[in-house]
Amino acid sequence: MRYCFIGLFLLFFISISYAQADGYKETINGFVIDDQTNEPLVSASVYLSNYGKGANTDVNGHFSIKENNFVGGSKKTELRISLLGYKTEFLVLSENNTSLKIKLKPDVKNLGEVVVNKQKYRKKNNPAIDLITNVIDNRKKNRSKSVDYFQNVKYEKIQFALNKITPEFRKKSIFKQFQFVFENIDSLNGEQVLPIYLKETLSNNFYRRLPHEEKEVLGAHKAVSLNGFDNRGIEDNIKYLYQNIDIYDNNVPFLSTQFLSPIASNATTFYRYYILDTIPLDHEKCVKIYFAPRNKEDLLFQGNLYVALDGSYAVKKIELTVSKTVNVNWISDVKLTQEFSHQENNTWMLSSDMISMKFGLSKNSRGIIGQKSVFYSKFKFDTFENDSIFRKKQLSYYDNKLQKSEKYLEENRYQKLSPSEEGIYNTMDSLNKVPAFKRIVDIVTILLFGYKDFGLVEIGPINTFYMYNPVEGFRLRFGGRTTDRFSKKFNLESYIAYGFSDQKPKYYLGGIWSLTDRNFQQFPVKAIKMSYQDETQLPGQQMQFLMEDNFLLSIKRGVNDKIFYNKTFKLEHLNEFENHFSYTLGYKFTNMTPGGNLYFNYTDFVSHTNDVRSLNVSELYVNLRYAPNESFYQGKTFRIQNFNKYPIFELRYNASNKLWGSDYNYQCLRFNIRKRVFLSVLGYSDVVWEAGKIFGKVPYALLNMPQANQSYSYQIESYNMMNFLEFVTDQYTSLMVDHTFNGFFFNKIPVLKKIGLREFVSCKMLYGDVTRNNDPAKNTDLFRLPVEKDGTPITYTLGKTPYIEGSIGVGNIFKVFRVDLVKRFTYLNNPHVAEWGIRTRFRLDF
Repeated sequence: MRYCFIGLFLLFFISISYAQADGYKETINGFVIDDQTNEPLVSASVYLSNYGKGANTDVNGHFSIKENNFVGGSKKTELRISLLGYKTEFLVLSENNTSLKIKLKPDVKNLGEVVVNKQKYRKKNNPAIDLITNVIDNRKKNRSKSVDYFQNVKYEKIQFALNKITPEFRKKSIFKQFQFVFENIDSLNGEQVLPIYLKETLSNNFYRRLPHEEKEVLGAHKAVSLNGFDNRGIEDNIKYLYQNIDIYDNNVPFLSTQFLSPIASNATTFYRYYILDTIPLDHEKCVKIYFAPRNKEDLLFQGNLYVALDGSYAVKKIELTVSKTVNVNWISDVKLTQEFSHQENNTWMLSSDMISMKFGLSKNSRGIIGQKSVFYSKFKFDTFENDSIFRKKQLSYYDNKLQKSEKYLEENRYQKLSPSEEGIYNTMDSLNKVPAFKRIVDIVTILLFGYKDFGLVEIGPINTFYMYNPVEGFRLRFGGRTTDRFSKKFNLESYIAYGFSDQKPKYYLGGIWSLTDRNFQQFPVKAIKMSYQDETQLPGQQMQFLMEDNFLLSIKRGVNDKIFYNKTFKLEHLNEFENHFSYTLGYKFTNMTPGGNLYFNYTDFVSHTNDVRSLNVSELYVNLRYAPNESFYQGKTFRIQNFNKYPIFELRYNASNKLWGSDYNYQCLRFNIRKRVFLSVLGYSDVVWEAGKIFGKVPYALLNMPQANQSYSYQIESYNMMNFLEFVTDQYTSLMVDHTFNGFFFNKIPVLKKIGLREFVSCKMLYGDVTRNNDPAKNTDLFRLPVEKDGTPITYTLGKTPYIEGSIGVGNIFKVFRVDLVKRFTYLNNPHVAEWGIRTRFRLDF
């Protein structure tokens, strides 16, 4: 995943990685088995009495406890092992018995209603399977969304804290100027932690089944603010990490993928179930069921399920975790608990939802513990008086009207904040003012976004200051833009560049005027942009999340001697809405001159004595975009999107006319859909479908040029084995599918499982042609397609055969690299093409 949010975490970890907690760490692990059958015992409690730590055994009977400064035989260190239906065992540990095999003896008098399954696991004649089947069969009537109407009050608290705060750690020189932050030290699970972030929201939820509508009306919001970053983007990324989980859905969104729910319609195929106990919960008699993956490497949960014994087969409570063997990066110690309350109208509603995760470079390193706590109360099931609530405009977190309701939050919190939580707001405000912390933020900003802040202006992006290509040669660039301190409503940006081979200067000057009282980048943007640019362009190339002259793209394969010199004036209006629909209205005038081995001529000859020097293009355009429930992090010059289950639609219409100063009359229509398709344990596919059509007669320079990639970097939405300007079309359709298996196969191979590798496959197809109206071979008044100096064609039209390429890849190499073997299947006789290629990609993902 390309998430900037992950990058922020990783940079923080790296900055403190040398300051690991002092002291010796010992791991106590072993197995708990039945004394008579030697079968592993699931969910047995193993407790280290002297240290207040413990663990439960997994489906294989294994447990593991880590403890700092474990001293073994220097004092009596007692291990208590217990499981309902068995006699409790006590074991005194020494330094030499930290790997154990413990046998528990059945205690007949404590069995009661417990069903102890001592046989080899099987689905047939398994009472746990019978019970889970009833739970699955009754999902529809037991889920909260089965009622016609409901409303409730929701209180949500999300907090992050740095763990392993020891006295030695606090004395590190890096914290010399930040000692005041340690005044908020708190305790979590027996260890000291330092709170670093807190966000609270209080809202009213409204739900209607038919016609289906859901609405969350915010009543109050308060969050820690970090200077120099997109705070709304940080909140959206946190919301993406802690997505709402509905266990009654078949697939549960978790991190960047989806896990199969333990009560999904096909759950018994992938999970094992064991009945452990019958216990009361809030006066409801429940059966406790332990569940775990049949294959522990699959993307599945494990934990405990509490099913009500009132004949409803409703879930009263569920405890989820993720096995340590699951192929997940940067995350460990996942714990999720949901509780449901039985309402007066005989429905079951989610009453509390809590999840915690540890983010770190490794499972045993110092890291950040993130917790989300949600409480629902004041349920009502009456029919709404009117439906106007669903049409009520949602207030932004940053709306002044919402900020005035902070007192309302103080008076209506579901639970009172701890002293350390109350102090974190003031502490972080103070931290933002410390010069040393500002320098750290400055360094992080440069590393992530490439800009150095100098107050009123910032210089960058630094990664564009140098580049090389065969036409321009060595290219230097220097630029920057104004900051919020210059103006929040108006931004100026400029750069100048020079190529030492073509000896031509290039430059850009642009401005953005915000039509709201917000920053010009803050969503939803409503702004006017105007710019003039004298710059080069690779034919058809549109960089994806990279600046146009990023130095990493200087290394190219094959022949790279085709370029356009464009002088472009652009004026456009962007208007975004809270529902993530947006439109852009614009005008663009471009004077286009061919460069390198490109020419505008009407003959097949290569003398170029009658070449056309340049052409003028004057366009009006409108771009419509709809991205439902989209979230992203706003960078300095781009947005980093979080993928969800919803498609993104985009429609673009361009029109050019000689009356506006253009050399040609034409219209162009393009439409595309992007969607991430989740396939549960099989991973997910990123799918892009696009179609386009040009109406009118235009030269090859204005035809559609497929997005080719001649670098050695693997690009998701490019043809990685196609050359620049190898094909042109005036009508086309394309499909790109990139599938991530998330280690589904590799996790089942012992050697590869330890490395954590993941599998990728892709297929990309382009079908289209050039109609007779725009075919230079049939029209003498159109520019000839480009050829080499010896007359060999280098640009082609697609025939009845589509362009096809595919790849297989291995990812998660050192957790950040992906390598693909790419094969081109068609048009192999074109010049300067290869059938096979190796491409790499830097990829941050969970």
